[in-house]
Amino acid sequence: MLDIYTVAFFGHRYIDNLFKVEELLEEQIRKLINEKEYVDFLVGRNGDFDQCVSSTVLRVRKNVRDDNSSLLLVLAYPTAEYLNNEESFHDYYSDVDISYAASKAHPKSAIQIRNREMVDKADLIICYIEKEEGGAWQTLKYAKDKEKAIVNLAEF
Repeated sequence: MLDIYTVAFFGHRYIDNLFKVEELLEEQIRKLINEKEYVDFLVGRNGDFDQCVSSTVLRVRKNVRDDNSSLLLVLAYPTAEYLNNEESFHDYYSDVDISYAASKAHPKSAIQIRNREMVDKADLIICYIEKEEGGAWQTLKYAKDKEKAIVNLAEF
């Protein structure tokens, strides 16, 4: 049976030094792809960090190996951008998952519900969180309460 290792990513919506974050991400992703039998990378689409993660995962998969990992977009609800470009999304990501619980919730709480579902599925959390405020920080606190393995790239 295939041993699937799941990694969820969270970070602030705005990041100043994307180049540095990308370097740190690349190192982590490369290591996971080389060491694990199969890796599911779970990512949202809510800001700088998420975009950086997606492009870095795709680049590492292209340059290292792409047969033992997938990049899964997890949406809190079907956005207009997704609904209007569904085919493009499925070309870019390995798959797109829409959280049922989050899609039924109030839009203000939907992303946090989706984030907690991602944490619950994950073996490892890779994040970039500098400030003790906002949704990403709330998710980090939740992950710590769940005793998840966590790598905060902002600490490097």
